[in-house]
Amino acid sequence: MTPRPKLAAATLAAAAVLFTAGCGDDDKSASTSSPATAPASAVADATPSTSGSADEAVAKATGFDPSAIYKREGPGVVTVISAGLKAAAASGDDDSAGLGSGFVISSDGEIATNAHVVTSGEGDKITEAKRVYVKFSDGNEVEAKVVGFDPFADVALLKIAPTGLDLRPLPFGSVKNLKVGAPVAAIGSPFGEEQSLSVGVISATERSIQSLTGFSTTGAIQTDAAINHGNSGGPLLDANGDVLGINSQIRTESGDGTGVGFAVPVDVVKRSIDQLRKDGQVRYAYLGVSSRALYPQVAERFDLPVDKGVWVQELPKSGGPAKEAGITAGTREVTFQELPWTVGGDIIVGVDDTPIEDDADLAQALLPFEPGTTVTLKIYRDGKQQDVEVKLGERPLAVPPAG
Repeated sequence: MTPRPKLAAATLAAAAVLFTAGCGDDDKSASTSSPATAPASAVADATPSTSGSADEAVAKATGFDPSAIYKREGPGVVTVISAGLKAAAASGDDDSAGLGSGFVISSDGEIATNAHVVTSGEGDKITEAKRVYVKFSDGNEVEAKVVGFDPFADVALLKIAPTGLDLRPLPFGSVKNLKVGAPVAAIGSPFGEEQSLSVGVISATERSIQSLTGFSTTGAIQTDAAINHGNSGGPLLDANGDVLGINSQIRTESGDGTGVGFAVPVDVVKRSIDQLRKDGQVRYAYLGVSSRALYPQVAERFDLPVDKGVWVQELPKSGGPAKEAGITAGTREVTFQELPWTVGGDIIVGVDDTPIEDDADLAQALLPFEPGTTVTLKIYRDGKQQDVEVKLGERPLAVPPAG
């Protein structure tokens, strides 16, 4: 059985002031990933060496200088301490605490972090921490206000009073031309070890990871840089020191650093931050389908008219935009290549002018639209292509049951 995903925030033991290896609730995220857990030996000391000739040679040859990145961007990375997390303790403790990371994004005192660092629970049971504090590398520790959080992307925006603080905003980068193998650095507070640096490479792009709601976050970055409990909310940086994403999860079987880490991509982060600044919340368009991506062998087995697209498998029992527009789901389950397929539903191949080849394409195509917008789905039904207009709804906090 594939392990459930865990999140990379640490739980703060109230009495002993010790950091546990969990996130307060090991099952906070219902996906196949796990909170970032890597061995402590994989995390660099908070004062990395800058004098080794070998390190200098590598930096000169590749243009990637972790020591320089750490020196320049490290002061902008903070430790985030949350208190009053009602659902964080299995014992029912209403005042447990958690610890994660974050980073400064503006001179006005804005801090970006993960939503799960400053909340507890999932779906419509998510609750916000009663108190949040931000600790800087120079020893300053101040109270922060949660401006808002986006549970779908696992992003939160905090605000502190900047008076008397020397703030170092980290610049946002881009994932547009991101390549597998590109070097990256992660800075954060794994296991409470503040200002720790780890390095690695981009292991993969365009991954899907579970959010706090059961819906997937698409476009996630996979990395082998060590991302442990407490790294949640910290930045994943490119060779220029620009933010590529927010470190969030690790997928592991053993609970240690043999897993792989995942970061919420910066384009998703920027979208969330912009809306949180404006409204304190983020709204997503909702179609209301459960689908599976096609591939040539499936198309051949079931005599389908296309071998790319998403095959509608189920619709919510309670209805939804797609169901109201007449989109149909499959009615008969057949096992093929050890997987269950529900046969007979519509195949979605486009949203307006955007072609759809898999589930990630469908999720990405819907992102620019506001709830209430009408879009045209290009579908195949009974072997024939047709267009169906759908008025998009607003994504709920939990995935509705199918039926």
